[in-house]
Order: sequence, then C-alpha cells, then structure tokens
Amino acid sequence: MKIFPAIDIKDKKCVRLVKGDFDNKTEYEISPVEQAGKYKDHGFKNLHIVDLDGALTGETVNLDIIQDIVGKFDLKVEIGGGIRNFESIQKYTDVGVEKVILGSAAIKDKNFLKEACKKFPNKIALGLDAKDGLLSVSGWKENSNQLTLSYLKEVNDYGVSRLIFTDINRDGMKQSPNFEETSKVADTSNCPVIISGGVSSINDVKKAKSLKNIEGIIVGKAIYDGDIKLAELVKEDAQK
Repeated sequence: MKIFPAIDIKDKKCVRLVKGDFDNKTEYEISPVEQAGKYKDHGFKNLHIVDLDGALTGETVNLDIIQDIVGKFDLKVEIGGGIRNFESIQKYTDVGVEKVILGSAAIKDKNFLKEACKKFPNKIALGLDAKDGLLSVSGWKENSNQLTLSYLKEVNDYGVSRLIFTDINRDGMKQSPNFEETSKVADTSNCPVIISGGVSSINDVKKAKSLKNIEGIIVGKAIYDGDIKLAELVKEDAQK
C-alpha cells in the first residue's frame, strides 16, 4: 500500500485546514519544498499536494513550487486544487506530475472528466469529497446534491486511473477515516481508491491495508502534529 504524506500550499507556505475551512488554518514554518525533501529523505516515494491558492482561483498558482519538488526529489506527485481545464492538466503533466486530481470541475461537468481521461490516459485521478454521503464542490463550500455512489456509478467507465475519497467531516480532525463509507466507494469503483481525511495514528494506516481495492492512504495533520512518526510511517509503505 502506498503512503502519501500530504502538503497543502497556501501563500507559498505549508498549511493545514480543519474540515477545509480557510479561516481555521495552521501555518507551518517549513516551506513546501523543504517538507517534500524531508519526506524524500525518510524514504517516501509518493506525495499528495493540494494547491489551496489554485482551489480558490482556478489557476495553477504554485506551478513553480510543484516543478521544483518533482525536479529535485524524483517523487511521484499527485496534485489537486482548482484544476478546471485541459491547459492546467497539461501544465502539470509537462512538469512531471504523476496524477492530476480533478474534483469540482469533474463533478459539475462529467463530460470534462471523460475528455480529460481520453486526452491524458492514466494521468487523471478523481477526487470525491463527501459530507454525509453527498458530494461537495468548490473548496467544500457548496453541496452538489449528488450522492457519492450514484455519481461514481455514472463515471465508472470513463477511464479514471485513481480515486481519492475524502470524508470532509473527518478531515483535519484526526478522528480516524470513515472506513465504512470508503469501503462502499472501493467496492463500487473500477479503479483503485486512496483513503483521505482523519488519519490519526499508525493503526489507521494498518487498518487501511485490510480493505479491498485500496491503493493507498493520505496522511497530513497527524504528521505535522507529531502523532505519527515518519520513520514508523515509512515502514508501512509497500513501495519501500
């Protein structure tokens, strides 16, 4: 199973939000590039990056930082945050990103998702962020009124190469992921699923390994707050 340490970028800094709330954020002293280097030094192979500036603006605001991280550390990076057109996808794939995560744009326009999967085979990941079984969009500010599983069934054959499922109620709360809901998503999905939101301890990571069709797990706040030690976490990384 792949472990994805997380970096959320806002104003060129590493930050963590609670439940996606921009007014409830913690800024960290370390820069995104330094943080990525730290993960690389510990032996991680994968990295999950969210461009929060991108999520707010719909532009590839931190492309230079992403390029720096991919170029320096040879990490397999998945990037999300406000990616709404083919041009942005192209920019990220050009700098060597492994997967580009489509969220709100794919939920609002299924055809965009379908075309993106055709144009960029094996590069598109789908980010499904849910609250009480319904998908949220636009930086989690809007509810789409679409049931997660219903939407997934509609787009299941489009050729998405990875699915990232986040339970918003758990995100940044360190109360363990919603394994029950994630299992339903993984059972339905034609592509492997990454668990996101609420990882609180190494036991959550171990539990994730027992689920079917799970490719990996994203760990964020628990690393920054010291609840999970990187040396301990990297041992769980199957790619090591």
